[in-house]
Amino acid sequence: MSFVKFCTDNKIPFKKDEMMCNHTSFKIGGKADYFVECQSFDCLKAVISAAKSCGLDYFILGKGSNLLVSDKGIRGVVISLCGLDDISVTGESITVGAGMSLAKLCTVAFENSLTGLEFAYGIPGSVGGALYMNAGAYGGEMSQAVISATVLDKNSEIKEVPLESMKLSYRTSIFKTNGDIILSVKFLLKKGEKTEIKAKMDDFMSRRKDKQPLEYSSAGSTFKRPEGYFAGALIEKNGFKGVSVGGAMVSQKHAGFVINYNNATASDVLALMEKIKTTVLENDGVILEPEVIFVGEE
Repeated sequence: MSFVKFCTDNKIPFKKDEMMCNHTSFKIGGKADYFVECQSFDCLKAVISAAKSCGLDYFILGKGSNLLVSDKGIRGVVISLCGLDDISVTGESITVGAGMSLAKLCTVAFENSLTGLEFAYGIPGSVGGALYMNAGAYGGEMSQAVISATVLDKNSEIKEVPLESMKLSYRTSIFKTNGDIILSVKFLLKKGEKTEIKAKMDDFMSRRKDKQPLEYSSAGSTFKRPEGYFAGALIEKNGFKGVSVGGAMVSQKHAGFVINYNNATASDVLALMEKIKTTVLENDGVILEPEVIFVGEE
């Protein structure tokens, strides 16, 4: 059975040759052969099984906020989890689907007078993607609030993973290597005063707007923070603020961000990143490791 026939027979909406620039915060990326948004765990299991039986690779997508997709696109099936966005609050715990935005999660926490996620307000992306990367800002990170996750493992079994098994550290987790797909995440927060929670959220958002080039498409911080340094400071020190390759530019507002300022291609971004890495290594002896994840056909 073809993948198209599987989707048609099972009434699963899909798109062919979907432009990935429509699904990433960078607004960059060529066509995916097939694009499916799953609304349930069962749909996800079925789509993955069908892709495998058809000999197709598959890629799991959240909000696309930390991705640079190849200009040639992605072969096989891109499976979006944005439809997995259920949320429930029980006392001081919140269980949320992997596809929900961090902004919505933080808003629900605030509405229920729960504190502990204020740092995440304004971080773009989905809850699943944030756990995958152990996203963080302003002294907080996902590891401080998460207690467990429901995942689909490589044997297509749904299981619970406790915090202590996630191996969360700076911008990484066990999910990067073990093949588990994050379906939902459970957080344990604390009761707080709504006025204080709102003040923290507003403060962090204000700082983001002041310091980050939010008016341009980007994938957030381009490089990870090297031990003992700040990537943005090293990049600025080497004169890269405002430097461009094609339509990609190092932000003049914050050198830690490569932005899509004029219809940049993935090739533009990669070439600019390579220039930065080479120069910083030569002049400072520091290896800059990308925080942005490159995916797709090379």
